[in-house]
Amino acid sequence: MTQNKARSKFVRRCILPSLILFTIFMIIPTLNVFWMSLLKWGGLSKNKTFVGLNNFVILSQDMNFVRALQNTIFLIVIVTVVTMAAAVILASVLVRENLKGQNFFRVIFYIPNILSVVVISAIFSAIYDPANGLLNSIISLFQPSGWETIKFLGDQKIVVYSIAGAMIWQAIGYYMVMYMASMSSISPSLYEAAELDGATRVKQFFSITLPLIWNNIRTTLTFFIISTINLSFLFVKVMTAGGPDGASETVLSYLYKQAYNNASYGYGMAIGAVVFILSFALSAAVSHVTKRDVIEY
Repeated sequence: MTQNKARSKFVRRCILPSLILFTIFMIIPTLNVFWMSLLKWGGLSKNKTFVGLNNFVILSQDMNFVRALQNTIFLIVIVTVVTMAAAVILASVLVRENLKGQNFFRVIFYIPNILSVVVISAIFSAIYDPANGLLNSIISLFQPSGWETIKFLGDQKIVVYSIAGAMIWQAIGYYMVMYMASMSSISPSLYEAAELDGATRVKQFFSITLPLIWNNIRTTLTFFIISTINLSFLFVKVMTAGGPDGASETVLSYLYKQAYNNASYGYGMAIGAVVFILSFALSAAVSHVTKRDVIEY
């Protein structure tokens, strides 16, 4: 009994510093965001007026915010689906096909992840350049002379797709390497037995590979959705600044403009509260939808 008490006391002492730091830097700031969302405040002045849920009422009628929210959800869906699918497929090909230079491909695909978002944004801004960009130069090879160049970052209809392309390129390599590590731990005897039963490579992929790495996919999926919300702000900030005419605005970039450019700090924190709830709801939904029994071998 004495040993159990001593052990419990030791565990509490080890946890206490982390708990204090988590409370100071996570819980209190989060609660402070919700409190400030109930105020009308410019951010710098001492004048703070309690307005209750009025900021949220205005937010629900703000079509610029609605468009920013639609862009954010679109990026979450498109970037997540394409990145996860491509990462799993590339990882499976590199692991199962025993390609020469496997480590070389790991390094090449991982390089975008070690570059800063600013550098990647600059690279893709140059690629998308309507005058001298690589993408327009390639397209021009298949177009008649005198064709009008595509303004990837200047066309309201395709600007979000262009940003999604940069985000996908940046993330695929990181998750591919993670999935390669998971697939490498799968026993080759399982695939050999499947081949003897006449299972094709595609059948083996869906019946063996995916189920055995599903927990890894599930964890990375939740993490990636949250990181997409954060990264979308950085890509938009550097590549388009929300333009043209707000067509590429995301919730975080719109929050930044309202809180710091328009001096509507309380209104900006209302947007922050919505982002927090959205992130939490998406994480819970993904965790629930992707939940399944753990398969072991």
